Parts: sequence; C-alpha cells; structure tokens
Amino acid sequence: MSGGPASRALFERALRVLPGGVSSPVRAFGAVGGTPLVIRRGEGAEIEDVDGRRYLDFVGSYGPLILGHAHPEVLEAVREAAAGGATFGAPGVAEIELAERIVSSYPGLEQVRFVSSGTEATMSAIRVARGASGRDGIVKFAGCYHGHADHLLVAAGSGLATFGTPSSAGVPAAFAAQTRVLPLDDEEAVVELFRREGDGIAAAIVEPVPANHGLLIQRREFLAALRAATARAGSLLIFDEVITGFRLGPGGAAERFGVAPDLVAFGKVIGGGLPVGAFGGRRELMRHLAPEGAVYQAGTLSGNAVAMAAGLATLRVLEREAGWARLEALGSALEEAMAPILERAPMPARLVRLGSLFWLSLQDGEPPRAAEAVESHAAERYRDLFHGLLRRGVALAPSAYEVGFLSLAHRPDHLARFAAAMAGALGEVGAPATRP
Repeated sequence: MSGGPASRALFERALRVLPGGVSSPVRAFGAVGGTPLVIRRGEGAEIEDVDGRRYLDFVGSYGPLILGHAHPEVLEAVREAAAGGATFGAPGVAEIELAERIVSSYPGLEQVRFVSSGTEATMSAIRVARGASGRDGIVKFAGCYHGHADHLLVAAGSGLATFGTPSSAGVPAAFAAQTRVLPLDDEEAVVELFRREGDGIAAAIVEPVPANHGLLIQRREFLAALRAATARAGSLLIFDEVITGFRLGPGGAAERFGVAPDLVAFGKVIGGGLPVGAFGGRRELMRHLAPEGAVYQAGTLSGNAVAMAAGLATLRVLEREAGWARLEALGSALEEAMAPILERAPMPARLVRLGSLFWLSLQDGEPPRAAEAVESHAAERYRDLFHGLLRRGVALAPSAYEVGFLSLAHRPDHLARFAAAMAGALGEVGAPATRP
C-alpha cells in the first residue's frame, strides 16, 4: 500500500519540480516501494494525509517532535516570536536563554553556537577540532551518519581500519582520504589505529547511540575506550547527539553512559520542530571560533527568534512535566506490549529500545551493535511489514534502518493500537522462520 489518489497526484507534480519528488531521499519510499504519503497536518500523536487518512505517527519528523505534533505551548511560543519579527541577524534574548539551558544541562559543556541543521553542527565541530589541534585526520565509525558534509560521506574500504572512500558521487577522493573508518564495538581497532596514526588525528566523531543504521546500542566500555584513546593521542572526541541530545535526557548519551566528549553536536529536540542545530564544548576549544579565533563559521539565520522560541518551549515542557521519566515509562510499556506479539512472529523480530528510541531488528540473535552485523535481508522483511502497518493506520519510517520515536503525545491506548496493528501485519508476512 502507498499513498491514495490525492497523494499520488501531488507526487506526480512533485516529480516535475523536485529531484525524486522529495527534499530528502528516504521520503521517496525507494526502500519500501509505493508512492509516498503527502501529509497535510499533524496533531498530537497523529498525522493526516491529503486523502484524509489518519495515522498513528512513530516517525515524529525523525526525532524533533518529542512533545508530539502542534503542541499548544510550542505553537504559542512560535506565534508570539513571529509576531515580534522572525529573524534579525543580531543577538536575541531567546538565543541566550536557550544556550544557557543547554550549557547547564550537558556534561562538560561551557559554550554553544547555534546553526540551522545537524549537518552544519557536525561539520562545524570538526572544523573547530582541526583548527584547535592543527591536525587534519578524522575518525568515524561504520554505520554512524553525521550529515552530508563531504568528509563525512565516507564508507569503509577493505580491512579493519581503512582509508575512507567516498560513498556519494561529488565527494572528492582527496577529501575522503582524510577520514579513517572503524567498526563500532571494537576497542582493539580503536587502540591500534590511534597507536599507529594518533599524532595526525584531529578528532574521532561517533554517535554514542548510533540511530541511523538501526539502533546499535553501544557498550559503555567501548565509549570509555574511545575516550581514553583520543585523550592519549591529544585528539578530540566529538559526540554526535543530534538525535539523542535532550531525547535520552537533559545530558543526552553523555550523561547516560558517564562519558563526556570534548565537543558535541545537537539538533532535533532543541528546535522543537523547527530547523535548529548547535555545537559546543569547553570554552578553551570554542574560543577558536571567529570572532575570537581563526576558525570561521557563520549563519544568517542561526539563532533566529522563532526557532529559539520553539526550542525553549519544548525544553520547558519536558522539565515541568517530568518528560524523560514519562518517555521511559512509555518505552517500557511498548516493550511489554510488543514482546508476546514479536515472540509469535513468523520471522525473527525483536524490539530494540533505549529511552524513547526504538527499532525493529528483524534477524536472529542478539541485537546488533555494529553495522556489519545488520543483515541486509532484514530490509526485505521490513518492506511488507511497513505496508501492513500503514494499512492499519500506523506510520513507521520508510526504511528498515531508521529508528522510531515516542513522544509525550503518545498514550497507552496508542501503544495498544500499535501492538494490535503489529500482530495483524505480522500475520500477513512470510512463512514461519526456523529459530535456533
């Protein structure tokens, strides 16, 4: 199943004026087949397409809508800010207040700078790391996505620790060659690379909870080993918390695992549904940024009044309503509701969860922690499951590798609907699989 008549007609129009008919590739349904839904509105935990069909939404715009769609306090904050002027290209009160909240919440953070996307945040953090260290090399990890900056669109070559190779056309090989790619969940590979090349490495960047190739929950020991290896080499550790920042808690994955990075990138939740990113670190590192230092970074709409208001309103609601505790309870309830259904599934199926993030692992064995352990045939299984859920009014991301998101707008009855839809969709998928 895919979009209805109105969605199909609009998508035909979109194909004429937007590459692939979309503004971001995963939206095109290429991984699951069919025609995308064209959405006209969202409210609370639900979205409605242009054909008038309503869906229980577990995509949440890929993470920022932690309060749900069109939360009244966020809407009011946006209206009030917009009425006074959307952007000025000058400092604003809300910008300072949001920065203060972020700095006071995250371990080891002293200063942040706002940008307009997660890609800008990770790109800028790496530029600061290079400027502060005087080194060029970057280490990333297979399965972690950090936006579409040239030096981060890099895939692993052959061997354990490799020279990067471009994973997108238009990325010069010389750019990719400055990036090394390591496997996740492998302390030995980290130690060996830094022993061999550490004096040329400016920084290692990692999603402490990788959430773009499935939900690959890392061991604290691995993150601690990475922290130790970078420190020994005089390199910096960058946490990409674009997804996990202020979703796993006010201190993100750093607080949860007890491992603090040198620099961190934020996005998603701190924008309350508007385009916002930020990067930050200790004052001694951030002073390398212009106008104080020689590392240049700028943005005309960075810290604009409307986006800052939306982010502030979101964090206020989370704090006032014990939001993170409520999300943890919802996540636990979702696991409990899904466990007996997935146990009876005609194929391997497991719900992997951390806080309000969840993912369906459709393969045998323990949940994978490294990208190489994610089986490609699971994507084929997901395709039918995705459409079965959509027919039953439940929207997940149109990719087997994307995670799902809970919000404060989700209620116990929504989780029951999701579980019932899952039972029905699984009943349509495949023949029983052989279990070990």
